[in-house]
Amino acid sequence: MPEARRDPISRAAAALGSPALGAALAIIGLIVPVVGWVVERVNLKALLLIQAVLIVVLAFGHLWMRRHYIPLRRANNLKAMDDAAYYDLVRAQLEAELISDYGEIADGHLRVYASEVPRLSVLLVNTVTQAQAQPQRILAADLTTNPTLLTGRREYIAANRRFTEAGGRIDRLFIVWAADLAKEEFARSLLQLIGQHRDLGVTCGLAVRDRLRADQAVDVVIFAGAAALVEEEQGDADYNRGRSSVYFKGIGRWTGRFESVWGHGADSAPRILQAYESAVRPQLDAGTWDTVRVTAAVAAL
Repeated sequence: MPEARRDPISRAAAALGSPALGAALAIIGLIVPVVGWVVERVNLKALLLIQAVLIVVLAFGHLWMRRHYIPLRRANNLKAMDDAAYYDLVRAQLEAELISDYGEIADGHLRVYASEVPRLSVLLVNTVTQAQAQPQRILAADLTTNPTLLTGRREYIAANRRFTEAGGRIDRLFIVWAADLAKEEFARSLLQLIGQHRDLGVTCGLAVRDRLRADQAVDVVIFAGAAALVEEEQGDADYNRGRSSVYFKGIGRWTGRFESVWGHGADSAPRILQAYESAVRPQLDAGTWDTVRVTAAVAAL
């Protein structure tokens, strides 16, 4: 509100809540009893009245400050974060944008809901480059039940493109139920999505969800060794629901889970995707989808 338009009460409240006045009153509060002790003929009632007024003014100023300003906790120990520089950049940006509960981030954990997730995802990608977090790599595991949900996240896709063009590496793992892999329309949408990500410079892989342990079938994006964005409740296309958490500590456990599914050699996720594509792409291109044959191919992955 412009100063000229503020009413006298608002101006008085702002003045009483100012840090400078608070400090001055605190000093006066210390001086008054000392003066009363030094001066022998002091009016005790007047002294107590002055002390009471000072306490009331300080209390009023404190309450006004809490109503008008958001108190932000700071991390007790930045070194406790897996990547202190990365964490501090993300924390500062979140404070500037005021998009969530900052009492949590001081402990290295942040909970976000629905429409906050896309914007936070972009921030986490961009900060990997900005903080020069090591390694310059993003690992993403997606529980893919509807491929079209990912194709609409334009800002996130653009951030991925900038990251790979700057020399970063992205490995994206699509975790899919066997029954979905055997459906023609699902397979078509999935391969279109994979093609889009390959155009961004992303290395793609596939895992059959039916064959994974519960702790491996997790929707998570790992940003260098600095942060992990874990989707706990999948959102819809309009972000009307969905809940995720960001962790800045203990990132190694999420990396280990991802790598245990990604694998190496002939059984690696990229090789499994290659085998699936070899089986279904000719049928999609020729319009000769055979569910029985595709189901058998999926079983052999």
